[in-house]
Amino acid sequence: MKKLILSVAMAMAITSCTKNEEIPQESVEQQTELLTKDQINAKIQESIDTSGDFFWMDTDAHTIWSAISHNDNLLTIGYGNSDDDFQQNSRSKGIKDDLISLVRSIENNNDQKKDKEELYTDGNLNVIDIKVESKETIIALMQDSRVRYLEPATYSLQNENSRSGEGFGCGFSSRTLSSSDYRTVAPGARVPWNFDIHNIPAAWNLSTGRGITVAVIDSGLSPNQRWMNQYFNDGYSSGRSVQKYGTYVDSWWAWSNNYDGVNDKCGHGTSMASVATAPRNNDNLPVGVAYNANLVSYRSVQNVLIDDYHEKRGVAEALTAIGNRSDIKIVSMSIGSPFSSSRVRDAVRYAYNRGKLIFAAGGTSTGFTNWYGVIFPANMNETVAVTGIKEGRYTRCGNCHSGSKIDFTIEMERNSGNFVPVLSSNDGAANYVGGSSVATATTAGIAALVWARNPGWSRSQVLDKMKRAGEFYPNRNSSFGYGNIDALKAVQ
Repeated sequence: MKKLILSVAMAMAITSCTKNEEIPQESVEQQTELLTKDQINAKIQESIDTSGDFFWMDTDAHTIWSAISHNDNLLTIGYGNSDDDFQQNSRSKGIKDDLISLVRSIENNNDQKKDKEELYTDGNLNVIDIKVESKETIIALMQDSRVRYLEPATYSLQNENSRSGEGFGCGFSSRTLSSSDYRTVAPGARVPWNFDIHNIPAAWNLSTGRGITVAVIDSGLSPNQRWMNQYFNDGYSSGRSVQKYGTYVDSWWAWSNNYDGVNDKCGHGTSMASVATAPRNNDNLPVGVAYNANLVSYRSVQNVLIDDYHEKRGVAEALTAIGNRSDIKIVSMSIGSPFSSSRVRDAVRYAYNRGKLIFAAGGTSTGFTNWYGVIFPANMNETVAVTGIKEGRYTRCGNCHSGSKIDFTIEMERNSGNFVPVLSSNDGAANYVGGSSVATATTAGIAALVWARNPGWSRSQVLDKMKRAGEFYPNRNSSFGYGNIDALKAVQ
């Protein structure tokens, strides 16, 4: 079962700090002993418990210095004249150059060859990554009003041994679908059971997503599933395109720029793209919500948890690339993190400022980590947060997150325990997928139906029409937002 999972290993790392471990009380300047990872994780945990999120700039220089020292001393610096000054402009270069000079003057690092190896400059955002070893450098940067944030670039809550392609929402299995979980429509496509609950097939009489492009930022697209590749225009699907890009670097070395390609090595991305856009085929396979929409797939992460340095960079690069494309209207992100990444936050705002409608998963976890609320980036004001609920009642799925940040819900867990039929990574095969992941991709597909019906509309008009089609509208439920979307009502 592929779904957005916050790892048990990560939760254990967060909660493993004992009550007897106390953080030193000296001033930041006086502290010389590194905080342990358990102590740092305890700070993160406390912030998540009290505020629902965590920001490194709410801590101090000693905490940030300890965090980078536990890894490879790589520091991310977001710069600009204000919090909203996050995209490159005529003033950016001067600020960037000043900060780099400041770092090098304190670090006494004048070797040009080394400088080139240990500096990354984002092409669209006011963000750089640079090697820092001295706490004095961090103190000086925190005192500079042009520094919007500092973050340990490679610090992760999870155990390095827990990273694997099969973990965190990944899997390549296929299953035989129960006949009770779908119905067949012309020319031979299987309609998942929950599509009728949300009136998606009825909406197809008015819109099929034609002319709208949906971008899926995830683990990529499997080359083995022909119905998401060369058969993308099978059956009643025609005249549309699928494009694949790779922005993820699969390397332990932070400075590597060798992208890992476009192919899905997890399975999750293929399933999410299928939910939103799989063809209305004649081969007895599941159909997607917007079966005539265009698809752009970005392989930006290894799995669904955005915690690795190259995953943060990969997601940010995908979002800025999408922001720079006028043809992409909708973004589906069934991925996330238990707390914010400011680099990704900047990139979300970059895409948002260019009119993109961004859907993000509210979060799916194991029972051990269900103390998380709505995760990042779904908790941002610039995203539309979606979660999954059980069939016929407003009860969140067994491991779906809920809360005040949720905007919409999708029924995706049957009383039988089965989830939603989708195309699997294996050619001509299907699988079941659950969690807030499938709910998010489904909602992105519905948005494509609405926008195709009204191609001249803005993002705000499309989103407003979707809200009006929510079961709770004009009210908003404290845990489930506007509730289930009626796709037919949304396109009428």
